[in-house]
Amino acid sequence: MPLQNEVMDNPRATRVRHVAELSARKARKKTGLFLVEGPQSVRELIRFAPSDVRDLYIHEQYEDAPVLKDLANEAMLAGIYVHKATDEVLLAMSKDCQGIVAVARAEAVERDPEDFYVKNGSLVAACWQLRDPGNAGTIIRAADAAGCGAVVLVGDCVDVLNPKVIRSTAGSLFHVPVVSMSEEQFFEWCERIQAVLTAADVYGTTNTQVMELNTVLDQTDFRRSQVVLFGNEARGLEPELVDACNRAAVIPLYGQAESLNVAMSASILLYAFALRAHA
Repeated sequence: MPLQNEVMDNPRATRVRHVAELSARKARKKTGLFLVEGPQSVRELIRFAPSDVRDLYIHEQYEDAPVLKDLANEAMLAGIYVHKATDEVLLAMSKDCQGIVAVARAEAVERDPEDFYVKNGSLVAACWQLRDPGNAGTIIRAADAAGCGAVVLVGDCVDVLNPKVIRSTAGSLFHVPVVSMSEEQFFEWCERIQAVLTAADVYGTTNTQVMELNTVLDQTDFRRSQVVLFGNEARGLEPELVDACNRAAVIPLYGQAESLNVAMSASILLYAFALRAHA
């Protein structure tokens, strides 16, 4: 699509307001659209889901910034509408735009849990009632780097289309499938794909033994899909959820730290599984 010649210069325009409203979940649900901010996330959106980009808004002097110029050219080659805008307009759309904002269709990210599969032998990160956008984004980014086949958000989790989540993924949201499921759907899905389900849990339960991470890895058959389930930031995993897993893994702590937060734990566990699988 050609670059739109007119420069958007009215921060109070209806179009600008509609874009800014996508920072709220209500507007995203109503329109089926979401906001992508900043050069890195926009670049990965353009490269991995170009057909789902509805509009791209870029600083009017984009040609003076090589990164923005390259993104504008890449977007136009992909057939995306590109609109030039002033600083005031871009900041009205998003305080975190860094000179570029995209509006995309939710289909770029959303998956149907009833028709979702991963190939046999995949590593999957699953999170139950994860509420913090920064943690969600970090886990998605770590899962992408570790080569996970998917990230599953179980139960009442943060909205994956929250702008803070998207920024925290640094583009990984467009690399690895992310799917939301209820608890019942999740356990049925794990059974359907014949995965081994490991709870990231310190104590385990009477029915689900907790083992140190290295022991878990030693006993893992990487020919089967491996799903690692992480809990809520404050409460961890409920005992009944741990009971429904095949085993529980704990990360040994060698220093004086009492614990690790969920994003750190996920990064360590996922990479430990990935390193052993690729050894």
